[in-house]
Amino acid sequence: MMLGDQPWTRVQAALRSGAPVVAILPLGAVEAHGPHLPLCTDVIISEGMARRAAMLLAREGLHAFVLPALAYAPAHYAAEFPGTISIGEATARAAILDIAASLKAQGFACLALANSHFDPANVAMLRGLAAEVAALGLPLAFPDFTRRALAAELTEEFVSGACHAGQFETSLVLADRPDLVDEPARAALADNPASLVTAFAAGATTFTEAGGPQAYFGYPARATAREGAETSAIMAEAIVRAVRAAI
Repeated sequence: MMLGDQPWTRVQAALRSGAPVVAILPLGAVEAHGPHLPLCTDVIISEGMARRAAMLLAREGLHAFVLPALAYAPAHYAAEFPGTISIGEATARAAILDIAASLKAQGFACLALANSHFDPANVAMLRGLAAEVAALGLPLAFPDFTRRALAAELTEEFVSGACHAGQFETSLVLADRPDLVDEPARAALADNPASLVTAFAAGATTFTEAGGPQAYFGYPARATAREGAETSAIMAEAIVRAVRAAI
């Protein structure tokens, strides 16, 4: 269930039911994703996997609420593109910790992070959160898709590192919000096999320096809604596994 769509009494009933109650927080960014995808692409992707994970958890007898997304994050590599709104790591960290503290006070059994924004600064911030959330006494479930084992469950393009607004992300948006994909713009895009992972390791600090002057990497023309739905389901299952382990 989408927590923001519920009355407070429904949340109270879940917390009093005796069954564990899980909160899933979608994490995204307002960031350039090529000329064909919306600025909130990562929010759409994270909300999609969070919704699917909540349904899977409900089938296992857990109450799962998808929180309103946190749409702002460190997005330094895309800061050169109009519309990108980047916030500092400390700001993002403080917001998530405050959310976790509020959930703990209400009796939630676990906070799960559904993240699809892989800016290195954002990932580093999220990795550092685990101990701080644990110190609050709230179990944290965070499947980090940049870790090799989880990345291997996703697509070939994702593993290659050429996966910003390419086939991987475009497919995910096509699965849930095809109305926001600019199809004429997508059809006009050439393949861009430049790997962000390689470029970051070599010292690139912007998408343009990394070889993406239009803020996309990969193969957007190859994207399909079917691939997106399958990928989102895989990511949702990773959240479920992380929740099981956490609680």
